[in-house]
Amino acid sequence: MALTDLRFDNSFTRELPADPSTENRPRPVRGAAFTRVQPTQVAAPKLLAYSREVAALLDLTPEDCEGPDFAAVFSGNAVLPGMDPYAACYGGHQFGNWAGQLGDGRAISLGEVKNERGERWELQLKGAGPTPYSRTADGRAVLRSSLREFLCSEAMHHLGIPTTRALSLVSTGDRVVRDILYDGHPKAEPGAVVCRVAPSFLRFGNLELPSSREDMPLLRAIAAYLLKQHYPELGEPNKDSYVRFLEIISERTAQLVSHWQRVGFVHGVMNTDNMSLLGLTIDYGPYGFLEDFDADWTPNITDAQGRRYRYQNQPRVAYWNLVQLANALHPLVGATEPLEKALEAFPRAFDEAQRSSYAGKLGIRGLTLEGEDLTLISELLERLTDTDFTIFFRSLAHVSALGEVSLDPFKDAFYGEPDPGLLAWLRRYQARIRSDDLDDEARRALMNRSNPKYILRNYLAQQAIDKAEAGDASMIGELLACLRQPYDEQPEYERFYAKRPEWARNRAGCSMLSCSS
Repeated sequence: MALTDLRFDNSFTRELPADPSTENRPRPVRGAAFTRVQPTQVAAPKLLAYSREVAALLDLTPEDCEGPDFAAVFSGNAVLPGMDPYAACYGGHQFGNWAGQLGDGRAISLGEVKNERGERWELQLKGAGPTPYSRTADGRAVLRSSLREFLCSEAMHHLGIPTTRALSLVSTGDRVVRDILYDGHPKAEPGAVVCRVAPSFLRFGNLELPSSREDMPLLRAIAAYLLKQHYPELGEPNKDSYVRFLEIISERTAQLVSHWQRVGFVHGVMNTDNMSLLGLTIDYGPYGFLEDFDADWTPNITDAQGRRYRYQNQPRVAYWNLVQLANALHPLVGATEPLEKALEAFPRAFDEAQRSSYAGKLGIRGLTLEGEDLTLISELLERLTDTDFTIFFRSLAHVSALGEVSLDPFKDAFYGEPDPGLLAWLRRYQARIRSDDLDDEARRALMNRSNPKYILRNYLAQQAIDKAEAGDASMIGELLACLRQPYDEQPEYERFYAKRPEWARNRAGCSMLSCSS
């Protein structure tokens, strides 16, 4: 099909209150869910990569994506018939503090495509220019951050983790000035636009802002829209359906964060405006995957002191964010007790998800999160210092229930000397798997479905960035191809299964990142 044949059915702009002004300057916006705004033209859009799977969701063929009009549309230079571009208005808690109005400062939604299967997909350009929510920023994005979001959106999907998706990565031909480490050394970098795709980009902050302003008509409108479009099984919007929604999103968020913990993903900026009302991973900014295991690691340079968003704190922060969502819903429910009861779904769902996760990671079908099993898990995590999280767990599948145990299968996982107690732990682990009802082959298959071999390591993303900035986009395609099958062996991509090299230990973009990364 041609791009002009995309069928747009824009429920968000049709059903929710619009900002009466289209004046595109930083300003407070009240009584509206969004502001209509046009993308800003770029100098020379060029397609660097696209996801064939996401294109298929939109009924687009490779020929459509590689055609002459694609880069113009998905850089923001051309607006197709049926598109209704806008920036959403929302608020949020940032690093635990209420930040007031935030909104889409560098993201512009083009509209909602309805595919042949009746699915609705919102298309959103990140880096498409300023909006009334840009505050002091320029609304643009650099190539490095756009490339990282494009690849990780797709990598997370193929890892089996709920996420927004990415259709395309387009360079703009413009230069964008950024101070990557906020150290007073800004520089001009290549610009880019990534097209993000999701059923919706609604976030906790879409409800928090009108609730904080006591704007009941807008709060009711957005909450009713959310249920109608994305939770129709809950029936008509009322007190009971809002409580049930909170219970469901608590469960989904718990399962999502457990998935993050399973693969060692650290979001880096779990503000409430970056939490999806659909339970998706949303807004890939300063994220990262654990390399040498450190439960206190955060990839976000802005979070380096407090480490609020560190790996081990993600479940706690997710629950705190859900409490803020419950507070936003309180005016619609009118009582605290049912909301508190709905929030109890989070620890229940998280504990079950973690039990299932570690059953898969350790290959112990009868695993519990109590007694000796809990001790086994806790002691392992204590002994993984200076050990690559991904390589260790992938290699653990080579331990047999019988025979000698050694550290040989793990030699490629160590950044330094292994923990002296690791061998003794492996012997206890061997005794535990002997008591389970899985043979070695079945256990290895279970573990290899839970422990990916390939993740988007920061140093690999940085290598792809370096090449792309030099005019060679080939590594983007190689990584995208590899990350489509993260649990498979893929000998042709074995070079991507390696711990972080020493040159990347302290390099910007490989260890710590900023919100402009």
